[in-house]
Amino acid sequence: MPDQGAAAHRLRCIGCGAGAVQPRADWRCPACGDLLEVEYAEGAWDAPGLKARWRGRRAPGEAQDESGVWRFRELLPVLRDARAAVTLREGNTPLYALARCGREAGLERLWAKHQGLNPTGSFKDTGMTVAVSQAREGGRPWLACASTGNTSASMAAYAARAGLRSLVLVPAGKITWSKLAQALDYGATVCQLETDFDGCMRVLHAVIARQPMYLVNSMNPYRLEGQKTAAAELLEQLDWQAPDHVVAPGGNLANASALGKGFLELRRWGFIARAPRVSIIQAEGANPLVRSWREHQGRELTPVAAETRASAIRIGHPASWKKAVRVLRETGGHCTDVSEAEIAAAKRAIGREGIGCEPASAAALAGARKLARAGAIAPGESVVLILTGHGLKDPDYAREMGGAELAPPIEASAEAVLRALERA
Repeated sequence: MPDQGAAAHRLRCIGCGAGAVQPRADWRCPACGDLLEVEYAEGAWDAPGLKARWRGRRAPGEAQDESGVWRFRELLPVLRDARAAVTLREGNTPLYALARCGREAGLERLWAKHQGLNPTGSFKDTGMTVAVSQAREGGRPWLACASTGNTSASMAAYAARAGLRSLVLVPAGKITWSKLAQALDYGATVCQLETDFDGCMRVLHAVIARQPMYLVNSMNPYRLEGQKTAAAELLEQLDWQAPDHVVAPGGNLANASALGKGFLELRRWGFIARAPRVSIIQAEGANPLVRSWREHQGRELTPVAAETRASAIRIGHPASWKKAVRVLRETGGHCTDVSEAEIAAAKRAIGREGIGCEPASAAALAGARKLARAGAIAPGESVVLILTGHGLKDPDYAREMGGAELAPPIEASAEAVLRALERA
């Protein structure tokens, strides 16, 4: 049976196909400049045995077994010592039934996989644990990222846990204080730049070309390997019966790419009979993939000047767009965009289920509603939404966009409260 020592891998360029390449500092192919991905040696997988092993690791024990990422370490690149993994017990996030949202959308079986319940409040932790573990094992003292918020919080936390230093570049005035406070709290060096996210990435590439740093943005292929374990965890929660659809918000497009890679690998290795359709939802003001899909079927992408209140997906030039296109094609998924009003309405609907999520997460429900109206999702099909961030990542959104208003103070008496109840 494959074990941690058997997960032999190499890096392969998604553009020219070169294998076993030595990446540049920006994780791109030195031959053609395209992104890299982790590729595993083909072999016989004992799917029933591994399913039992993964389930058994859920009992309290060593840190790497309590992680919802390292519990699936046979699916991950090799570490010399699995016990050296840098972990905050990430993963193990819940799958919620959304009965009310489902009825409103005309969907009979709707769930939400809440990745916002990771240690720093977003799905980024599932990838960061693998990337930072690789960095520490390789003796890299500095980590670096550009961020709209969640990546910075996650990188800073895992850097602190590993005893490493970290540099964060963020677009000034375009990141919520809740996310920025996390990075500062974990000890990162934070620079606010007078540009957008894509401008921060350009500056970061120039910095790492002159100062050796380990880049942990989503072009880092090891990060995506960690993020793909959410696919295995979701399937385990559904007793290894794949849903018909998985719907995810799309910003830099690494998460949908990672999930798709996970589903497709698990299908190829015999863990599931079929992969779900993976659909990607963008905001209308930050929709370069949607435009590419509609106009060119994903053959080329033109960057846009991104603008949306859902800051986590406010990205106009997504690094992983080619990987995302491949997932759309290979799973038969859909790609669409939703308005600011649709995102706000979806966030309110999820909140009425007792579940908080950041605005970008709510784009998944807004997109599922739109796909259901268009007939792309049938009423009886099973659908899982990926909620990528916690509701406390952007607490001001409910006041600014969600229609929630706090009434003025009233007299401190039972009568005044009862009158307020009559008006509710």
